[in-house]
Amino acid sequence: MKILLTGASGYIGGNLMESLKEEYEIIAISRNTSNKEDEENVTWKEADLYSQLDIEQVMEGVDIAIYLVHSMQPSSKLDQGTFGDKDAILADNFAWAAKKQGVKRIIYLSGIIPDDDELSAHLESRLECEKILGSYGIPVSTLRAGLIVGPKGSSFPILHNLVKRLPALLLPAWAYNRTHPVALKDVLSGLMEVVKRKPEQNESIDIGGPEEKTYRELFEETAEVMDKKLPMVDLPIIPIFLSKLWVRLIAQKPKEMVYPLLESLTHDMVMREENYVEGISNAPTTFKESVRIALDGELDQSSPSAGGILQKKDVQKNDVKSIQRIKIPEQWSVEDTADYYINWLSRIGGRLINTSVDDKETSITLPFFKDPILIFEKSEERSYEDRLLFYIKGGQFSQEREGGRARMEFRRVLDKDEVLIALHEYEPTLPWFVYTLTQAKIHLIVMKAFGFETRLLANMLGSRYARYVSSPHAGRT
Repeated sequence: MKILLTGASGYIGGNLMESLKEEYEIIAISRNTSNKEDEENVTWKEADLYSQLDIEQVMEGVDIAIYLVHSMQPSSKLDQGTFGDKDAILADNFAWAAKKQGVKRIIYLSGIIPDDDELSAHLESRLECEKILGSYGIPVSTLRAGLIVGPKGSSFPILHNLVKRLPALLLPAWAYNRTHPVALKDVLSGLMEVVKRKPEQNESIDIGGPEEKTYRELFEETAEVMDKKLPMVDLPIIPIFLSKLWVRLIAQKPKEMVYPLLESLTHDMVMREENYVEGISNAPTTFKESVRIALDGELDQSSPSAGGILQKKDVQKNDVKSIQRIKIPEQWSVEDTADYYINWLSRIGGRLINTSVDDKETSITLPFFKDPILIFEKSEERSYEDRLLFYIKGGQFSQEREGGRARMEFRRVLDKDEVLIALHEYEPTLPWFVYTLTQAKIHLIVMKAFGFETRLLANMLGSRYARYVSSPHAGRT
């Protein structure tokens, strides 16, 4: 059986690969394989998961695809957009490619999802990815883990650094919310068990250690294992935004990681009975024991190396990624949205912006420029009902050359009345400092204005359109 493993260069993925390669043939995926060597039952392949073409190619012949990807760290020199929107595109690319290549199953490592009506942005994104992966008809097994305790990764190194560096703790209200910590080795064992399963439909499985804990108890027991006295004083009035600031300062972790994780602490994240599977959910290692194991390992004190987190240090060029999610009228298709956007640019630009469409090619021109500033070419081959892809073929504002990968796409996910408009691998001709202060900011303003207008149209047309399509005049029009 051939297994594709994303996040193979990360900590969780690397450890999982060591367990899997004894029994399976592994296709290990990384953005950069220059320092990777193939070994028995392991073949490294290079792929950018933002590229459907890349992930489709590496999926060939795969039976099971394991998804250990998070986009909480920037992957381009300039990233515009939320991690949730980036994760949505990554998950959609992955599931679409798996469907096209006939993959039999997808396995996804996520976090425990609380039974709350309103989730934090981080948990909302994790749940949306789970739904996207499961929307293409391939059975998806999602292993939802509690706080993973290991020497590297995201959550536990933050917890360890706080205990190690602070002489005392002021505890906000969230310190009494409950979680289900789980040892890294138990998560790996759980993933191995999930690989052996053969579900016929999507399934969600919670996994956690033998004890529910409050975050206060996690601090106390970590301090005990470290043989440190850590006085604690309750101060429930501390707002979450202040917690984010001091945790980031003390833990010395990027805000892109700390802020979403801290926002999720406002929920109780404990296992749910309906997601319990004997032999997987009931991880045996206690929290204290898992802390001892983590401290005996090489504890990560620098940037996160959790499985699949895309690292800004991997960026090799002055490229731009910009993703915005806009609400559209329910009767619009993705193609309607793209057409409206092109015409809207000319309308709001007055005499400053002009767009022209010639067959598959769209050009944008400005006064005082003889040639177009940007030239887009529609890719019929890479476009379909829920996605339109345009390659940037040139223009005075682009360094793109023939055969380049700079592109703009319009994409719908989960049949929502929303479209993700994304710019990938764009390299501007303006000096980088000038670009970030001018063209980059203008692009964001334009996208926000376009999103504002489409939202107004959606609100205005919603009930009116529903009445209209049921009228006797609709067919004639």
